[in-house]
Amino acid sequence: MGIGIPNVHEAWTWYRNNLSMDVPVFEEAATAALMLPYTGGKPHDRHAILALNMQGGGGFEIWQYTSRTPVAAEFESKLGDLGINICKMKSPDVDKAFANFDKTYLLSKHVEKAPNGIKHFFVKDPYGNIFQITESDNWFSSRGDDTGGVYGAILGVSDIDKSIEFYSKILGYDKVLWQGEGKYDDLSSLNSGRSSFKRAILTHSKDRQGGFSQLLGSSQIELVQNLDEKGQNIYQNRFWGDLGFIHLCFDIIGMQALKDECEAAGHPFTVDSANSFDMGDAAGHFSYIEDPDGTLIEFVETHKIPIFKKIGWYLDLRKRDALKPLPRWMIKSMALNRKK
Repeated sequence: MGIGIPNVHEAWTWYRNNLSMDVPVFEEAATAALMLPYTGGKPHDRHAILALNMQGGGGFEIWQYTSRTPVAAEFESKLGDLGINICKMKSPDVDKAFANFDKTYLLSKHVEKAPNGIKHFFVKDPYGNIFQITESDNWFSSRGDDTGGVYGAILGVSDIDKSIEFYSKILGYDKVLWQGEGKYDDLSSLNSGRSSFKRAILTHSKDRQGGFSQLLGSSQIELVQNLDEKGQNIYQNRFWGDLGFIHLCFDIIGMQALKDECEAAGHPFTVDSANSFDMGDAAGHFSYIEDPDGTLIEFVETHKIPIFKKIGWYLDLRKRDALKPLPRWMIKSMALNRKK
């Protein structure tokens, strides 16, 4: 999950202390020169940190403009606005996580239950970003933390059927865990959460493949279409990288084949690094597409990643079978980079 914030190190401290996102993959200050379609046609400087929770789940790309002041939305965002509304975080014990979470940041008054029976609750970070802490039984390892990494996202959409087709065909979220229409008590703590919604929770029917598949694990995309209020685009009149959830990122294999597939589906790459792109301690090939409402989806084919930076141990993923999971001991070794 890409998160635009005003102070990268301050934010990472909060995410380490509250969500245990404490293993850095890379930290880099550089110029974002390839995102011109989304940065006003000009390159801008930024500072970014990619952080993981080694219990399992996706990472955070904590992102701060340094050549300009990041801009907040012109309006108070509501559930169903177009874009990434909420970041899902997995938890092995939602009741325990709720009891232990800093009450300053709780939005939910108690643990909620989604229509499919899954326990969850909502929190808001100091920058206004909302996270859903949701139960999961899919883990890479256990170290006693109340939360794991990113489990997916809740996205505001204008046409839920069109979005289901997009996320199913292009991103492989082809299994509908639950779908319905109405008012939902478990959303009532959110702005406009008492509205009527079309709502669908998607996951993938096939196990994920690739070097980091065991760490990243399963994930969900939840789509919400507000039937009472027309959704506004969360990033209208703003740049990618401004404050909020800026993109959803997926680890992929076979960028050219994916490019052809996206073009055939009517969602061509809008940004393409074309070859290996250096990100300080890591390197890879990245690209972007837009979902039917313009929400940015990033694809990254990882080429190089640090295992233990202090001794200069880096892994070149181009020299191995891309579909084969990395040995568990090797991935666990990345925890040696942990910052408390």
